[in-house]
Amino acid sequence: PEIPLDENDIYVTTTQGDRFDSLAFQFYQDETLWWVISISNPSLPQNSLVIPEGIQLRIPTNLSTIIQNYNVLNS
Repeated sequence: PEIPLDENDIYVTTTQGDRFDSLAFQFYQDETLWWVISISNPSLPQNSLVIPEGIQLRIPTNLSTIIQNYNVLNS
């Protein structure tokens, strides 16, 4: 689903070794939600879990809406 900007989104600068799945666990307590962070940052490579160091990354916080839209698209 499209993930619009939200005023409550969190922005972090990546460090060496950051991965979409580990950040999803850190912020959502669920590493399977890595795709939320990946889709929210379309300028990053989408074919890898590894994130380049020193990138400002958007972490969406409106998970319930994102997951609801995902479920509608995939039903």
